[in-house]
Amino acid sequence: MKNMRVKTPTKIISAFVAGAIIAGGVATAATTAPSSVITACADKRTGALFLSSTGTCSTNRTLVEIGGANMNAKAIAALVTPTVVSISVNSSAGSGTGSGSIYRSTATTSYIITNNHVIETAVSTGTIKVEFTNGDQVTATIVGRDPMYDLAVLAIKTGNLPTIAVGDSSKVSVGDPVLAIGSPLGLASTVTSGIVSALNRPVTTGDVGSESYVNAIQTDAAINPGNSGGALVDAQGRIIGVNSAIATLSSGGTSGSIGLGFSIPMNEAKRVIDEIISTGKSTRPVLGVFFDTAYTGIGARILRLSAGEGAERAGIPAGSVIRSIDGLKIPDEVAAIVKIRSYAPGATITLVVDLPNGGGSKSFKVTLGTAPSL
Repeated sequence: MKNMRVKTPTKIISAFVAGAIIAGGVATAATTAPSSVITACADKRTGALFLSSTGTCSTNRTLVEIGGANMNAKAIAALVTPTVVSISVNSSAGSGTGSGSIYRSTATTSYIITNNHVIETAVSTGTIKVEFTNGDQVTATIVGRDPMYDLAVLAIKTGNLPTIAVGDSSKVSVGDPVLAIGSPLGLASTVTSGIVSALNRPVTTGDVGSESYVNAIQTDAAINPGNSGGALVDAQGRIIGVNSAIATLSSGGTSGSIGLGFSIPMNEAKRVIDEIISTGKSTRPVLGVFFDTAYTGIGARILRLSAGEGAERAGIPAGSVIRSIDGLKIPDEVAAIVKIRSYAPGATITLVVDLPNGGGSKSFKVTLGTAPSL
């Protein structure tokens, strides 16, 4: 298991398991993007779910509503699990398992989203296998990856697969019910339930010098090693986050779920995923500053500026301390980096900074630049 770090009293690690054996499962449903409340028909004999566009079902099926005020976990699980796969990686650097979601499917090819840390050992050599809920396995190739956002896209030569419905993570609120779906410890099609515990949680994962920064959705739905890359879905069965990391106690005595799981918000992930599918590469937004990592005060102190980038063009002087970005308070440089990376390149943001040498507080409009993520 890969160690992670974050500026909290707990330790953040990837929800990834090394050397586990994938266990198969069975599910038989398809899905398309639902609205706030959708209707489905459950087969009375098999329990399989089929979306109903008319709100009616044949005599051998029972009408089921998904969404609305309450979460129908049983119905959502049956609807979504066929779109979530297990991923196994074998390479000279080791083996491991994770999870992924079927994001797009054509007649001949399907694209699966997962975490970069799930597949990064197989970038140069090794094999990646995808296992469906019926136990079938196929070989996958890497379309592209983004270590800075801890995202990757795989392709398989199997078409016309059910795809996961995509939700709007900007509409998520603390307290919303959610399901986490994936393959913890290689146990395929595992579903756990909980709520959204917090939003905009700055989480830093990875080794020093190659960190991923996540403006995370925090959930108490159980996420364990092997859940990495799996889906966090809302009450309508739509993916709102890519499960990525879990917190463990600093003492190191606990390596499983303690009710602190973190997911990459889907709106942030979708931009990166779509870029990778279109071009094989992705981009990141650039503020154009270097932060003072030795600064211990509240906020993010700018050590120096990048020539010609957004911060310099906006007139922000070196030595300024960022106190908020678009109204969100910034306690340190990690929070600043995480918040900046939640935007798309070219976005215009508002920074409130304390000017150097007691110059008071000032607001700046900054247009973010762009840079390749790899």
